Amino acid sequence: MVGNDIVDLQLAKVQSNWQRKGYLEKVFNENERLLISSAENPDVIVWLLWSMKEAAYKIHNRVNGIREYAPKKLNCFIVPKVDLTRGRVNIDGAVYFTKSSINSAYLHTISSSIQHQIDAIKISIYEFPNHPSKYKDKNPGCISHHGKYLALAY
Repeated sequence: MVGNDIVDLQLAKVQSNWQRKGYLEKVFNENERLLISSAENPDVIVWLLWSMKEAAYKIHNRVNGIREYAPKKLNCFIVPKVDLTRGRVNIDGAVYFTKSSINSAYLHTISSSIQHQIDAIKISIYEFPNHPSKYKDKNPGCISHHGKYLALAY
């Protein structure tokens, strides 16, 4: 099973004020907030952690069928001695492995419950207006869209 999340970084800058009072405490645990506060670019870390949580949640929700908005229950870890693109998310005893790509336009994360399968996940990212009109016909394992970006994972 695969999870997938994309964040349009330009849209996130204007739509989401993660610096508002109480937001970080509502969404991130103490260790995650420490990562954010000590980062050279806290904006990127906020959206990286958010994207990791979303991608893992998409798998977890399909496995257990429970829909629950509880982002603090999803605990993110950036894997030490590896670049910022790899990590893991723990929730309710389950572990999901993540791989993220970051550029100036968007941040994209894929997740899998099986670590060695993370590199086998295929992705297609489209920028509006170039979204395929019948993208669901491609049978993606997971769909994510934000702003002008659409990400399909297989």
